[in-house]
Amino acid sequence: MWVVIIVCIVIVIGVLALSILTLNKGYGYKQTIDPLPDEVKEKEQNEDKEEDKEK
Repeated sequence: MWVVIIVCIVIVIGVLALSILTLNKGYGYKQTIDPLPDEVKEKEQNEDKEEDKEK
């Protein structure tokens, strides 16, 4: 009887620990989005202009 209770408590503590670990990892993930095509073109144009100024 006591063995079953101890095993159940260990399982509950393990599941709780894994849940907290997963939540912390999920909140720590940095979300990123892809730039819009117009932004990519503008960035490339600005880089080209800067390279021309350096030459």
